[in-house]
Amino acid sequence: MSAVYDTGRGSIALSIVVPIFNEEEVLPVLVARLRPVLDGCREPYEVLAVDDGSTDRTPRLLEEIRSVWPQLRIVTLRRNSGHQAALTAGLRRALGAYVISMDADLQDPPEVIPDMLALARADGLDIVYAVRGDRSTDTGFKRRTAAAYYWLMRRLAGSFVPAQAGDFRLLSRPVVETLKTLPDQQQIYRLLIPWLGFPGGQVTYQREERAAGTTKYPLHKMVLLAWDSVTSFSSAPLRLATAIGAFSLVVCLGFLTLTLTVYAIGSPLPGWTSLITTVLFFGAVQLFCLGMLGEYVARIYAAVQGRPTYCVASDTAEEQQ
Repeated sequence: MSAVYDTGRGSIALSIVVPIFNEEEVLPVLVARLRPVLDGCREPYEVLAVDDGSTDRTPRLLEEIRSVWPQLRIVTLRRNSGHQAALTAGLRRALGAYVISMDADLQDPPEVIPDMLALARADGLDIVYAVRGDRSTDTGFKRRTAAAYYWLMRRLAGSFVPAQAGDFRLLSRPVVETLKTLPDQQQIYRLLIPWLGFPGGQVTYQREERAAGTTKYPLHKMVLLAWDSVTSFSSAPLRLATAIGAFSLVVCLGFLTLTLTVYAIGSPLPGWTSLITTVLFFGAVQLFCLGMLGEYVARIYAAVQGRPTYCVASDTAEEQQ
C-alpha cells in the first residue's frame, strides 16, 4: 500500500519542491517533462514551485501553468532570499508523505523520481540521494571544483557526507518533521540531512546540461556555498587560525634568536628590511585570524537576532482555504 500523509485537505503521497528564480525560459520544458513522470506514478502529489523573488516573467508563467495543472502549488517569497532559503520554505510547507527536492534547470532529470520512490519503499529508507554518476556534461573546471568540494566536506564535516550528491533527494515525512524542529537559520542541506543519521540509500543518474536559460550559481556563489559549508559544520578554520598563530610564534622566536646571535658576534645588521618584513608578516597573520574569528562571531550575531531567512508573501494552497 502506498504511504500517504493526511493533510486535512486530502492525502498526498508525494511532494516535489522546486526553488525557482528567474526561470522563464526553462519553465515550459520543466513542466513538459515533470508532469508526465508524476502522473505516471499514479500517486496523489503536489508540486511546490517556490518563487524566490523572480523579476522576469516567471510569476506570470507559473500562474498560467497552474490554471491547467491543479497539482501545482505556488509559494511566493517577498524577496530573493537564496536557494537554500527557498528550499527551506518549500520543505516546511510540503504536505507529502515523501518530499523530493530538485532544481528547475533539469540538470537533475525528473525521470529518476520513480526510482527514488520505489527504493525508499522497498528498503524502508527515510532518505534517498540522487548521486551524479556521470558529470561529463559539466566543464572540466566544474568537475574539478565539485570533486574538491566533496573531498573537503568529507574530511571536515565527516565521512557521512555522500559524494556527488546535491539537493536532488527524497525525504520521508519523519525527516521533514525533524528538519522543521530546527532553528530557522541558513541551512546547508547537503550536509545537514546526512548528519541527522536517518537510514539512506542512493540512486545514480547522468547529470544533464541545463535545459534553457543561464545558471543561477556562478563561481562566486559556489565559493560562498563552500565557505558556508565549512563554517557551518566545522571549527577547522578556527583551529587553522590557532595553528597559524603557533607557527607565527615559532617564526618570531627564530627571528629573535637570529637577531641576538648576530648582535652577540658583533655584526649587527641594518635591520630595517627584516623589521618591516616581520611587522607586515605578523600584521597579516593577525588580520587573517581576526577575520576567521569574525566569520563565526557574525553567525552567532545572526542567530541571536533571530530574523527569518525568508518571508512568504503568498501560498496558493492557503488562498484556496
